[in-house]
Amino acid sequence: YLKKKNLLHPFKLRSKTSGVMITQYLVNMPEGKSTPDFQCKPIPVTTEKGKLAVFRAVVTGDPTPDVSWRRAKGNLSDKEKFQTKYDESTGEHILEIHKVSAAETDTYKCLAANEYGKAICTTTLTVTEASTNPADFRKLLKKSKIDKADGETDERFWDAMLKADREDYERICSEFGVKDLHLILKKLDEKKKERAQNKSKQDGVIPYDENGAEKHDLKSVGRTKNVPINGLMQKDTGLCKGDIQEVNLRNTGLFFSVSKVDFVIKIQEIKAEEREDALFECVLTHPLPKITWMGKGNILEDGEKYSLTMSEHKLIHRLLIKDCQPLDKGIYSAVVGNTSCNAWLVVEADSDPAPGDAKKTRKTTVARGAQTDVEKVAKEQQIKIQGEMEKIVAAVKAKHGAGHITDELILEEMTLEELTLMLATGGKHSKVTGPGTCPKDYIKCDDSGTDSSTHTKRKRHAPLIEDLVVDPGVHFICGLTDVNAIINETAELTCKLSSEDCEGAWFRDGKQVNDNFSITKDGPIHKLVIIKCEEEHSGKYRFEADGRKTEAMINVKDPPRFDLEDLSAFCEPMTVKAGHNAIFKLHFLGHKPIKIQWYREGEELQDDNNIRIEKSASHSRLLLSRCQRKDTGEFKIKLKNEHGFTEAVSQLIVLDKPTPPQGPAEVIESSATCIEFRWRPPKDDGGSPVINYLMERQQVGRNTWKKIGEIPGVPNFRDTEVDRGRKYCYRIRAVTAEGISEVMETDDMQAGTLAFPAPPAPPKVVSAFDDCINLSWAPPSNTGGSRILGYILEKRKKGSNLWTVVNANDELIKEKKYAVKDVVAGIEYEFRVTAINLSGAGEFSNPSEFVFARDPKKPPGKVTGLKVTETSYTHLVLTWTKPEDKPGIQDEARGYFVEIRQADCIEWSRCNSTPIIMTSFSVKGLKSMDMYWVRVIAINDGGESEPEELPNYVLAMPSPVRPKFTNTKMKSFLVVRAGNSVRITVNFEASPRPIIMWLKDNVPVTKRVTISNSDGSSQLLIPSSERYDSGIYSILVKNLAGQETLSTEVRVTDDPKPPGPVELEENVPGTVTVIWEPSPDEKRDDRLHYTVSKLDSTKRTWVTVADRLFNNKCTVCNIMHGREYHFRVYAKNDMGISAPSESPTWGTEKKKEKFAVSIPTIKDCDLRCAPSFIVPLKLHTAPKGYECYMSCAVKGNPKPRITWYRNHISLNTNVNYYTSNTCGVCTMLILRVGPKDMGEYTVIAENSLGRAECATILSVRGDKETQDVITLRDRWGEKR
Repeated sequence: YLKKKNLLHPFKLRSKTSGVMITQYLVNMPEGKSTPDFQCKPIPVTTEKGKLAVFRAVVTGDPTPDVSWRRAKGNLSDKEKFQTKYDESTGEHILEIHKVSAAETDTYKCLAANEYGKAICTTTLTVTEASTNPADFRKLLKKSKIDKADGETDERFWDAMLKADREDYERICSEFGVKDLHLILKKLDEKKKERAQNKSKQDGVIPYDENGAEKHDLKSVGRTKNVPINGLMQKDTGLCKGDIQEVNLRNTGLFFSVSKVDFVIKIQEIKAEEREDALFECVLTHPLPKITWMGKGNILEDGEKYSLTMSEHKLIHRLLIKDCQPLDKGIYSAVVGNTSCNAWLVVEADSDPAPGDAKKTRKTTVARGAQTDVEKVAKEQQIKIQGEMEKIVAAVKAKHGAGHITDELILEEMTLEELTLMLATGGKHSKVTGPGTCPKDYIKCDDSGTDSSTHTKRKRHAPLIEDLVVDPGVHFICGLTDVNAIINETAELTCKLSSEDCEGAWFRDGKQVNDNFSITKDGPIHKLVIIKCEEEHSGKYRFEADGRKTEAMINVKDPPRFDLEDLSAFCEPMTVKAGHNAIFKLHFLGHKPIKIQWYREGEELQDDNNIRIEKSASHSRLLLSRCQRKDTGEFKIKLKNEHGFTEAVSQLIVLDKPTPPQGPAEVIESSATCIEFRWRPPKDDGGSPVINYLMERQQVGRNTWKKIGEIPGVPNFRDTEVDRGRKYCYRIRAVTAEGISEVMETDDMQAGTLAFPAPPAPPKVVSAFDDCINLSWAPPSNTGGSRILGYILEKRKKGSNLWTVVNANDELIKEKKYAVKDVVAGIEYEFRVTAINLSGAGEFSNPSEFVFARDPKKPPGKVTGLKVTETSYTHLVLTWTKPEDKPGIQDEARGYFVEIRQADCIEWSRCNSTPIIMTSFSVKGLKSMDMYWVRVIAINDGGESEPEELPNYVLAMPSPVRPKFTNTKMKSFLVVRAGNSVRITVNFEASPRPIIMWLKDNVPVTKRVTISNSDGSSQLLIPSSERYDSGIYSILVKNLAGQETLSTEVRVTDDPKPPGPVELEENVPGTVTVIWEPSPDEKRDDRLHYTVSKLDSTKRTWVTVADRLFNNKCTVCNIMHGREYHFRVYAKNDMGISAPSESPTWGTEKKKEKFAVSIPTIKDCDLRCAPSFIVPLKLHTAPKGYECYMSCAVKGNPKPRITWYRNHISLNTNVNYYTSNTCGVCTMLILRVGPKDMGEYTVIAENSLGRAECATILSVRGDKETQDVITLRDRWGEKR
């Protein structure tokens, strides 16, 4: 539990991952527990309408947090659209949004919570409309939106501007009084675009985005195309940033929309060892000069830790993670526009760490993902792209005619999208006539204004031919490329023209270069070479020829670099002896200041007692004083300035004497004449190999050591100068060129006594022929402490007691096999073998099996008629017919093997270790309800036959048997006293094992009921029953053969409580109506009824006058005037009878007086009356199978005739109903109530003066038709 003082208002924490808000509930966190945090937060997604959007997050925390997703402007209740998942392999929590629409554009939150806190991070989803415009990429390149300018409203002004050449813009503006030329040019571009779109809609084609081409400086063919793309990224919100600065597309010949680029090969999961490099690779569908790499939610930049590279064709992009550490583990992503792919980097800890405190040497291997030939795939993709362009170029040529197209190079350098557009528009919107190129009537070109919003283009005198591409003249086949040069080294710029006869001029920063440069021309190839670069050589270089130009930058840098001679010497491993000093020294050059760092095994070194680092402007020296063996390892110097960095690596080897040999010594042989043992070499040989070992020996019990001398550098020694039974101890030292190690002392070793070897295993027959029998055997398990010198083999004919030696005693068998050639064809032999060691011969082995000296037999054929005759849960019985004997083809079978395998296993296992001769077999030990495949293999001396397999699997279960109950004497009704246990045991037969379910009143039993199931029986147990346990208990036994149900009614009750006070009334002369309050148990027990007893003052015994009364009133007849009566009412149920409730005394005892006769005056009185019911019938609900008692009271004079009806059918003649009429009390008894007894019951009383009727409804509990009767009863009540 948490102490009160530890509770506090929640407070905020800062996460290691930016953009994550953590709330902690407690001040003092329990040890080992932590609040949730995001190791990798979801990345914002921008996708097109109708596609799938996926957010992924990786959370940490102990206990494991619960992760949920929310959105700001709605909910995620639509389970088909919003699906949350968890990937156990990557640990990612995933939210998938299917078929996104504009309504899903929103901010989404990911919440991770546990009992100690919560963490929240947000992300965004942006849904865009799918676009088919090939100029969408140019729209993405816009740096900012350009608001429309308010220009002139005169339509004549705009018509003139739209029809005029660019050189006339200024004149037209001055004529119309327009001053802001820059604003008018922007609006003019918009109007041109609008007019082109309107025209394209009429023609049914997609317009070329001239505005995009103008604003993003897509210059004419042969010029540098600088496309600045500045994406946005808010680090705190995790937005992906696509920051592509000055993308150089000079000589690619291809230019594709980022939104259409996808991955041909995505990055794959990598498992790298610690200190190993990891390489992620991906292949794009179209070339791009740069993609965005992300690691664990952060943008990765090229530097010391990460190396970002791409192939020459810009299809393969690589991320190299150097010197992997456990902290580098996580998810890495490659992002291209709206498309991304990700994979895990798993860094496994080194299983063989470096000894002591030394750091493990950095590995030179590179871990990769799945082995895919990315170069081959990229080459195929490049060929595919080139093929698409060639098809489109051919289509353009075919459409316009070869005679009209003279500038084929322009077609080749146009983008795939622009070629497609040109083919669709008939050349009206081609790249040659777009605003990013020079119109054909321009002959001058001014490049000084390339950075302004307006450009002065070169002009030609050739006439402008509408909708056609004309001969471009001399053009560039290969333009200039940017060069990064190092100071004092050579830099070279090269370009290639389409003509060898054309001359050109070189310019730097707008000025023509002088003679300080080496300018050469080799046919169409023009070169500019700077022999020795200086800082002032940096700048923009341009080559012009025939009105065309190409540009490139030369950046002269002065990064740090080593003197080559010093570097070569430094890279050679340095070897010093322990205790000596080691000095590393390197000279270097580079722009100042230069940061110098020294490392040992990846850890930066600082000055201390044994390490001294000297730094100067041109060199650095590392001095290691009194080197120790642990100083061995990799040393690295790293230089860094503002132009770059470099490093050099060397190895230091410190030589020292070896460590002691490693024990314990392992005894190889210990006999009466020798001891042979071995040990392990020193853990550290000190940098030099072990030459020899120095050996000393001491006999246990003596104080002196005997020098044995030096032995070769093999960790093994055999001592033959020992006495039988004595113990010896040895000292061992390793000897290297650097010295002798400390001593390693072995445990005591005892020379053996006379010990004979154990018997070998019985010989096995490998093969047998008429003149030879080949045998083999296994060596003895106990060699007696010395090596085995050889074996002696003996043979014996069947039926003989004489063993004969196969080999002579002086010709021991060295190997564990032998070919016995001294045999007679057709005779049966057995063999035995004994082993011999230094002590002598041991015991003979057990004899082998008998074998005939005859040529091999043919293997038998396959068995036939394989079938299963019996199955159970644990075994099955197979029978088959032996295979036929076909001489020369297949011989007679001598035995059989039975093999089985489970359905989910591929290995067969044999059920019998030795062949059986019977054609039937019982497979035992099966798992119940498992599936098995079975096969039988016949065998003889010639080998095994092909296996015969059953066509179908066998199920380990008996033959299907429909469930059947075997309880013949089971009670259908059970009465239990409350508090006692209820136990119902049901026996049944069923196969396969059935599913058993117990129900109470058609509802599964509760957990307080204990169910025990076994084969063939099931038991229900209620340890301590209560009244609410009453009900009908049913058992359902079901298997694939059918199902069966058995029900038992259980009534849990107790002795009833007595009824309430009893009252007496006289409604009819000569009768007494006994009325009493119900027993408290009446509501809980529907079978509770009452019994009424009467005591006459003239008699001494109680007489039962009414029994099985389910109401609280009873009319007693034959009450005599002048007598006293007492009544008792008892409550009864299935368990017993209650104490009586006494009634007050009724009547007075007649006193004896003198007899006097008085004759009364007789008056005529008419006592006749029509029938009427004094006590009507009550509604009755009786359990199925029980008795039902109905009664009512009627008066009338003359005595009425009583008739009972059920559903308007007379019951007076029905023997199943017992009716009576005693002094106006009419009763009817139904012995066993059933469904057929349900309905409306009516009593009709008739005499000469009239007719009376009384009715009630009887319903039966536990029957499906009860509801219908209840409905009928309700209707009957409404009628009444």
